[in-house]
Amino acid sequence: MEKVLTSDFNSNINMLDGELRLKASFDLVGRDFFIGKKNAKLYFVDGFCKDEQMGKIMSELMKADENKLNSCQTAREFANNFVPYVETDIVSNVDEIIKSVLSGAIAMIVADYTEAVVIDARTYPVRSVQEPENDRVLRGPHDGFVETLVFNTALIRRRIRDTALTMEIHSVGKTSKTDVVICFMQGRVNEKQLNALRKKIDSVDVNSLTMGQQSFIDCLVPKQWYNPFPKVRYTERPDAVAASILEGSMVVLTDNSPAAMIIPSGIFDFLQDTNDYYMSPVIGSYMRIIRMAIFAMTMLLIPIWLLLIRNPEYIPEWLEFIKIEEPNSLPIVAQLFIVEVVIDAIKLASINTPSSLSGSFGVIGALVLGEFAVSAGWFVAEVVLYMAFVALTNYTQPSFELGYAFKLFRMMLIALIALFNVWGFIGGILLIILEIATTKTVTGQCYLYPLIPFKGSALAGLLLRRPLSKKNN
Repeated sequence: MEKVLTSDFNSNINMLDGELRLKASFDLVGRDFFIGKKNAKLYFVDGFCKDEQMGKIMSELMKADENKLNSCQTAREFANNFVPYVETDIVSNVDEIIKSVLSGAIAMIVADYTEAVVIDARTYPVRSVQEPENDRVLRGPHDGFVETLVFNTALIRRRIRDTALTMEIHSVGKTSKTDVVICFMQGRVNEKQLNALRKKIDSVDVNSLTMGQQSFIDCLVPKQWYNPFPKVRYTERPDAVAASILEGSMVVLTDNSPAAMIIPSGIFDFLQDTNDYYMSPVIGSYMRIIRMAIFAMTMLLIPIWLLLIRNPEYIPEWLEFIKIEEPNSLPIVAQLFIVEVVIDAIKLASINTPSSLSGSFGVIGALVLGEFAVSAGWFVAEVVLYMAFVALTNYTQPSFELGYAFKLFRMMLIALIALFNVWGFIGGILLIILEIATTKTVTGQCYLYPLIPFKGSALAGLLLRRPLSKKNN
């Protein structure tokens, strides 16, 4: 049974004091004062309250005309006459009042009223709206999302000044009660996919979203431990989000996270980059084609090379230079796996190194380890060269998760070639194709859309950077 406020002021105060546990937490504040001759109390979280604004509100309340005050029969009439603030709400449900207070709003209980006046005069600690480190552009705006939800929605509103832009809020997590917002354009979004996403969000049964948007996505996508492909495209750029919304996509924002999730996202969506759209169509298309070709090489180059050196009769004369001297101190397959692990070890070490040293640490570590490993006879130079190429070209596309998905499949191909030679390579390629073809997006769409099901105009738009026109806007 839900708890609601009554006309008994002392009963309301005792109930809220107990529910909020004011004596147990120093940052939960209850402030008693008088409005005319009426008892009143404010509940708020120290650190979320705008002191200057609340000082002005309390000053006005304490100067309230008593006759006019007595004429107010409801909390709404009281708020309209005496609360000089734009964002106010009237709430009687105790759980909603507590949620509002813990979210940063201020709840005011006034004697004789069966409802609380909730004043949304909150402010959150926030860093500056600066360009995200992992999503930079050569030209274009250099602002980025932050951890505060209302700031992020404002950055989108600034770019799309249309009433069709809808910001639909949901609450997820029994304990955390994290705010989650679905952003979409009414009339452009796929209603079926939107309803499917709503149902998934509303059906999430979790205690808290401890790791922000990643915990949220773990609740939305099917539990497929064997499938490494990312189901959601992340971005911290408001311009990229605005473009996706206008194209009919849905964007999910979670409070306390600067990353927006673009839904649905297929494999071709991950191969786009914001820089493509700040170049001319010819240059943007060239960059996109090169990115796709090189990224495909990151998965296939090493397995094909291993297959050829294991089967020298397949090597044409013009590729004789790829052969290596035999025997080696370590089998080539073992060398490849060791270098794969060492590259990840250098990445992890760079992440945990102070930013002023991380760049030089990664370069020096790779050079020193690679040079001495070849000189000591542990590895052949070709292994180090090809793996270095793969490690560098992995960054030609912006999705970190997709890069690791391709890495895992590359390692699978190497293992299958080592075990079954040519048939292992063929079987591995078929497994990869099958995995991609059977993967579904968050909304249940095929991961290979618009290739399967085929939609030529949409596929052309993903493969090529088309110029802006009346049809393509």
